[in-house]
Amino acid sequence: MDSDEKIKTHLLSVWLEEKRLFARSKECMLFVTDKGLYFVSKTQAKSQWWKSSVQRQILMLLKDPENTIWVHDGYDEKNLALDLENEKNSRYRMSDVISVDAEEKTWGSILVLKLRDEEKERKFHLSIVRDWVSYPVKAPMNYLKVNWTPVVQYIKSRTES
Repeated sequence: MDSDEKIKTHLLSVWLEEKRLFARSKECMLFVTDKGLYFVSKTQAKSQWWKSSVQRQILMLLKDPENTIWVHDGYDEKNLALDLENEKNSRYRMSDVISVDAEEKTWGSILVLKLRDEEKERKFHLSIVRDWVSYPVKAPMNYLKVNWTPVVQYIKSRTES
């Protein structure tokens, strides 16, 4: 992450699904900055901050599902830079974005990303989760219907310039 990079949107409780054979899905935070996209699944944020922020996000998105561009209090660019030191967290530059779109399903909304990872193309589906089941493994139970259009438009505006 560059020192002058600013977080444009920070979404928690995101289910990241890579569309390939035998790929494992995982919960992560999605960051869109003015220079890239970041999937953070390993964070140093305190669990108390995480729990309250997820609850606040769910309430805000239930009240206003159109607003997917926002940043959480208590987590900033310094925290993101620290979390990105963990190699398990993924980073992509805006120049790596091949395509971005949104899809509506009966169960929720999906952000569809096609990204370049060196020589390969990777396709991801991201959705925001409302409820989880943790046994036998952590998995989403209910998804939120949100408007991904502001995120899609922002990413497209950064990749076209």
